[in-house]
Amino acid sequence: MRVAASILLVLGIARPVFAGQDAQPPPEPVFLRDRGTGVATSIFGTYIRKGELIVYPFYEYYRDNDFEYKPEELGASGSTDFRGRYRADEVLAFVAYGVTDNLEVEFEAAAIAATLRKSPMDTSALAPEIRESGVGDIEGQVRWRWRTERSSRPEWYSYAEFVVPHASDKPLIGTPGVEMAFGTGVVRGFRWGTLTARATAAYDRASSTPWDLGEYAVEYLKRLSSQWRVYAGLEGEQDELSLITEAQWHILPHGFIRFNNGYGLTSKATDWSPELGVVFTFPASR
Repeated sequence: MRVAASILLVLGIARPVFAGQDAQPPPEPVFLRDRGTGVATSIFGTYIRKGELIVYPFYEYYRDNDFEYKPEELGASGSTDFRGRYRADEVLAFVAYGVTDNLEVEFEAAAIAATLRKSPMDTSALAPEIRESGVGDIEGQVRWRWRTERSSRPEWYSYAEFVVPHASDKPLIGTPGVEMAFGTGVVRGFRWGTLTARATAAYDRASSTPWDLGEYAVEYLKRLSSQWRVYAGLEGEQDELSLITEAQWHILPHGFIRFNNGYGLTSKATDWSPELGVVFTFPASR
């Protein structure tokens, strides 16, 4: 009986949290109801356990009517800040693997096509419209949970991110120098949902101030049923702040569909960035 119960518990966690199955009750204790026992990945509201593999292909669109740029950043003369019209289509692939109960590694690569129409106030020699396409960000992360949640304490984790420099001749979509980030997050589950807060310190070798405050966020995740989870978060970087909303439809045998939207709350944040993709989970072999 104990073996059978253990098998049912594993399936119950894998299905609603990672694989979209709906036959089993939520995991216990109650503070794990929304997310299960896995380590938080960089994908909103998605967790991974030891031996699991997550593959996530997805599409993201960017629309920004007040994209901030300097002509000198795009190959022309001029250090004045202007606001242009930016559009981009991006196709990405994300892969994560649970190395241990508390350690996961992940990798992400993108292909992007972007267009920037310069500001009418910009009298520099910059072309009226810039179009670039090719490889987008290539990055990897290592995440380590160093304190698991208990009834009397929250969960803590830390992570390191590295972005590969590439395409320095394409300033609109390339990464001219090494970029790194080091962050820490805290997670606490309640009966009414799960809260996460995280913050990073970022390093950009190509910047005039290489070290700065990186990405920060406050997030909320709620399991509504065996098939549906919802997410809401405030995510920012310096003076850019966005509202992120998401619905997860756990309908596939080993995966779920993500419907994600980002809305810029400050003028420097991207106005609108919807995302659609399917998370495929390959459970650990037993």
